[in-house]
Amino acid sequence: MARIIAVVNQKGGVGKTTTAVNLTAALTAVGKKVLLCDFDPQANATSGLGIEKKQVKHSSYDILISDIKAEDCIVHTKFGDVLPSTAALAGAGIELIEVQKREYSLKRALETISNQYDYIFIDSPPSLELLTLNALCAADSILIPVQCEYYALEGLSDLMTTLRAVKRKLNPKLEIFGVILTMYDGRTNFSNQVAEEVRRHFPGKVYASVIPRNVRLAEAPSHGLPVTAYDRSSKGSRAYLSVAEEILRKNP
Repeated sequence: MARIIAVVNQKGGVGKTTTAVNLTAALTAVGKKVLLCDFDPQANATSGLGIEKKQVKHSSYDILISDIKAEDCIVHTKFGDVLPSTAALAGAGIELIEVQKREYSLKRALETISNQYDYIFIDSPPSLELLTLNALCAADSILIPVQCEYYALEGLSDLMTTLRAVKRKLNPKLEIFGVILTMYDGRTNFSNQVAEEVRRHFPGKVYASVIPRNVRLAEAPSHGLPVTAYDRSSKGSRAYLSVAEEILRKNP
């Protein structure tokens, strides 16, 4: 049975998609069976693993609205399996309004395939809406990317309030899988201060490996590649490979 991990943060631009894409690729490369569920209408995780959005036949929208089985939507890539997204997903929140227990729509879909994978990562939108709520209800744990800047700490407070509410009312088994520091610049005192503050708030949950600001990380998506394939020797690639090793040590 898969460990289902929602990659979440209500703040945008913190590295959620980059983290989901590169951990999928890194864990696949060491022989794990991994599915990346793109649950963001921007579909950047879909294109980030080399899938042409315009050629997607069935997507995460269809498993919510059209009763199409999740297994019929999956696209296989050499970097891992992908349940792709399209812009149509943006309208799913409205279309689900009259659906009973609509918060569990994604959970019901993923339950049919979870026994085929070791890990399922859900790339969620950067806001609290029905799609994000579906991701939190489908997951057994969350992975939180935190950008090393001041406003990231404010966003974390909001996220923890949301997490406690979801855990109390909708998904009592939800826990924090880990916290990953992104866009880290070790040359600045401020990055170090934010890192220390995050570690203080989440003792034992913050990965030792941090994700640096790295040009190769920014370039890789435009080539439809994870950074581990685009430039394996880059700092960004080595950082995500190191996080993957930490994950495997804690969750073999």
